[in-house]
Amino acid sequence: MKSVLFCNLPYAFGILEPLANELKARGFEYIWYVPKEIESEFKLKEAYTTSIKELESFKSDAIFVPGNSVPYWLRGVKVQVFHGLAGEKKGHFRIRDYFDLYLTQGPYFTKKFNELKAKHKNFEVTETGWCKLDKLFNIEQSVIDRKKSLLEQSGAKNIILYAPTFSPTLTSATALKDTILELSKDKDNLVIIKFHDKMADELKELYIKLQSQNLLILDDKDITPALQIADIMISDTSSVVYEFLLLNKPVVTLNSISENIKWVNFNDSKKLYNEVINILQGVDSFKKQREQIIKLYHPYSDGKSSKRAVDAIQKYIAKNGVPNKRKLPLLRKLKNLKEFKS
Repeated sequence: MKSVLFCNLPYAFGILEPLANELKARGFEYIWYVPKEIESEFKLKEAYTTSIKELESFKSDAIFVPGNSVPYWLRGVKVQVFHGLAGEKKGHFRIRDYFDLYLTQGPYFTKKFNELKAKHKNFEVTETGWCKLDKLFNIEQSVIDRKKSLLEQSGAKNIILYAPTFSPTLTSATALKDTILELSKDKDNLVIIKFHDKMADELKELYIKLQSQNLLILDDKDITPALQIADIMISDTSSVVYEFLLLNKPVVTLNSISENIKWVNFNDSKKLYNEVINILQGVDSFKKQREQIIKLYHPYSDGKSSKRAVDAIQKYIAKNGVPNKRKLPLLRKLKNLKEFKS
């Protein structure tokens, strides 16, 4: 089976890397697609192309896509693997007609996409778990060592991860600046900040000026190691909240619009500091609710979602064959051509 790992944005590398490892382990041929605009950020020593024309010549059997679109005329089953777990975000359940197969993360998503499948009747749905999270559940020794080193260097006991979303209407970055600074002034706390790739530069600058021994900004493209080393997360309406919850660790958010809030959420930023301190001192009132989220959103902690994904695409091809292109409505086709034809 020949596959394309289709990456339009830097965050897609971390999502698809476990899938690449699974394809490699099975001896399947694959190639990464990386647009020229982000080519410098592709650090994996693997075959890739920046050319859609090369993908046409490659003649893939499957195309794995974390983003919202993919050239409809490329050969291969077009597989949506998703770029987050926040179903309440605008567009998460929007059917754009580009995909033959949706690989859902858990029952919450599977139910909704099966309802959409019954309506649209032009795609299949298989629940596999999210390939990105394979790495989350397989913590490497280097990550454990990094946490120990960071705590020793800062003299702290706890690691607080602040991971705000980039959306101007949803981000907490402005409202929580003073709170984040106050938390970092407590010698027991090391605050690490991981910004979304799309975060506005002016908001990043607010925090860059605050950096200290106990307040660090991570440059890592992959947030997974930060999730693994943190004891608590502060965020807002970011899909990464769900990733952190899957590790069964506490979260505090500001102004989250999630449909399934099973963590502490405030609408007043002034209340957040005391809640974080209370949690770090052992007051964890949302443990049972977190377990509900895990059951609904991603009940797979075995690190084998990529294996299930590859199994699912092989089963799909055995049943339906490999399409030479995807049928689209005319306006969608014209939009797709404009996006990818140079």
